[in-house]
Amino acid sequence: MELTSEQLAIIQSNGDIKINAVAGSGKTTTVIEYARTRPQSSKILYLAFNKSVKLEASQKFSAKGMRNVKVETAHSLAYKNIVYKYGYIVKSTGYQTSEIVELLGIKGTGEKHMEYVIANHVSKFIAYFCNSDKTKVQELNYSETINDPKAKAFVIKYYPYIEKQTRILLSKMDKGEIEITHDFYLKKFQLSQPILPFDYILFDEGQDASAAMLDVFLMQKAAKVIVGDTHQQIYSWRFAVNSLEKAKFQTYHLSNSFRFGPSVAKLALDVLNWKKILNIKCEAILEGKGGKGKPKTKAYIARTNLGLLVKAIDVVVDGRMAKKIYFEGNFNSYTYADDGASLYDVLNLYNGKRDRIRDKLIALMPSMTDLEEYVEKTEDVQLGMMVELVKEYGNELPKIIKTIKEKHLENEDRDKAEIIFSTVHRSKGMEYDEVVLVKDFMTKEKLETRIKENGDKEVDIAKLNEEINLLYVAITRTKWKLHIPEELIDIEFPECDEINVIPLVEKTVSYQNGKNTKSQEKAYNVLELRKKHGAAYRPWTEDQDDELIEMYEEGYSINELAEHFERTKGAIFARIKKLELDPY
Repeated sequence: MELTSEQLAIIQSNGDIKINAVAGSGKTTTVIEYARTRPQSSKILYLAFNKSVKLEASQKFSAKGMRNVKVETAHSLAYKNIVYKYGYIVKSTGYQTSEIVELLGIKGTGEKHMEYVIANHVSKFIAYFCNSDKTKVQELNYSETINDPKAKAFVIKYYPYIEKQTRILLSKMDKGEIEITHDFYLKKFQLSQPILPFDYILFDEGQDASAAMLDVFLMQKAAKVIVGDTHQQIYSWRFAVNSLEKAKFQTYHLSNSFRFGPSVAKLALDVLNWKKILNIKCEAILEGKGGKGKPKTKAYIARTNLGLLVKAIDVVVDGRMAKKIYFEGNFNSYTYADDGASLYDVLNLYNGKRDRIRDKLIALMPSMTDLEEYVEKTEDVQLGMMVELVKEYGNELPKIIKTIKEKHLENEDRDKAEIIFSTVHRSKGMEYDEVVLVKDFMTKEKLETRIKENGDKEVDIAKLNEEINLLYVAITRTKWKLHIPEELIDIEFPECDEINVIPLVEKTVSYQNGKNTKSQEKAYNVLELRKKHGAAYRPWTEDQDDELIEMYEEGYSINELAEHFERTKGAIFARIKKLELDPY
């Protein structure tokens, strides 16, 4: 294998270094060669980002016969040093909001669902502290992490109480009175100021490391190598920090991507240049040197769980394709919130079937309106996603999900999938032959509007910067073909074989008197969508049924039919089944 001059410079370097590596640049190959050229007597630690990367890296080091390299994740390293030593029991799923209420005996004071809102913020405050490099909870200001005005006002009002309950719950874990979380033992590991018995430590995906783990890394006496891509930081919502910027080491670059060609590289750079709108200096270098091939597998990548599920429904059910599909990260994870609530709990609340609700928090909600108020006060994105899905598809959801599951492959058969669905976060570190981006990413126009509309008000620049990074990561997952929505690409971008632009209108929507007429697709916010579908379940007329049958048989999608008849997709599904057209 012939190494590039950039790779050779890294391999021949000495001392602490950091490597800014673009997507698909062969950083794993470079790090392996770096380790291979160190003295065989050296003890080397490779810190992987997650369990799947750890397994892959272990196999690669083993294939090279490098038994002096120990591969760990930050959590596996902390687990071995803390959990065994103190005899802790780990709660693998974390604490649900209702469990925190019971453990702390939190009482409401008349404000609706106050005890559960408090518990939700205690859970997030603990995650914030455990991922930080601080030694005390009091050194942090949790309210600074809240963006929604209503949620922020609530936290500020009850801040002393939230902080006190956070400290009490952490103390209970520390004393072993209750099970500990994964975040807790990582934090305890950092606070123990460990000195690790290695000569070299190679820290991968440094741009998404927690401040706690970075602190452990920097305190080591070993020669340190931190690798990552500044523009792939997408985990700030988990309180990650861009360690590449914080590590004051000599900088090296890997700027050649062997994953994709020059057109995709140019598009990725164009997107990164949006950062100038935020007054962020962007000096990215990216050369696309990948080859061309014939795609075998297509991946749909979305910004959000909601966007991905809607696209999956469109593709799998509406497309009437008997395809083998696979969801990165297990399909069930898209129908359950981290807090334990399921899509079915929300649907049962929607239908007033309270006896079927399993989640304690959802069971306490008198109505969907109350649940939406709770979502506003807690910024619970996952619950908010479930609410919108239920309101959009209604009682057709269980049948739709059942159909998707029937087409879904098990983990061991992933390689046989013809279509893969993934969010950007779950696709991190992956690559696919062909990628289709779902229409739920931040656009340049929205970015400019957000800055303009805020005026003198404070703008969350870090959050907007991460939105750009999310799109960059999604674009750079492809090897040979990329399908990108028109609104995400500059109108002057040159035509090329590698990139296919998805127009604003993929198929004509209007249908009158047996003829198609062009109609522009419109994006709706949630309030507009509710207003638009206010009469979604009004009675169907005979003429509408005839029109629906004709349009459906001509191949119009559920999306387009819902747009045309001004009804929800769930209502369209139900009517198609009623007319025995069978959308599955």
